[in-house]
Amino acid sequence: MIKGFKEFISQGNVLDLAVAVIIGAAFSPIVQAVTDVIMGIIGALVGQPNFDSVLQFSINGSDPIQPGTIITAAINFLLVAAAVYFCIVAPMNRLTARLKKEEDDKPAEPTDVEVLTEIRDLLKQQQR
Repeated sequence: MIKGFKEFISQGNVLDLAVAVIIGAAFSPIVQAVTDVIMGIIGALVGQPNFDSVLQFSINGSDPIQPGTIITAAINFLLVAAAVYFCIVAPMNRLTARLKKEEDDKPAEPTDVEVLTEIRDLLKQQQR
């Protein structure tokens, strides 16, 4: 059982996941800052930085029920998704495409078979 656990822990997927979690935690303040800036702009336009009190109501004098919190959470999610896309995904896609183009522009190295064929042909020419 312990041997199986060691194999599981030493697999690349577990290590990749651990790195992803650590990088995600380190990236979180950046995403939060972008979200705060955008929510501040929305707050300046709308008058409040969140939509918690939108559609607020109460039943028989209870504490207020705020369905607007769902709207705020959805907007925060969209802002975080946009920040991740525009700050990470789009630049990485551009970088990957640029590197792939540079790779494609390089002349392809001859394969082993092509090199051996050239050697054979040169030897035949020398024998004549």
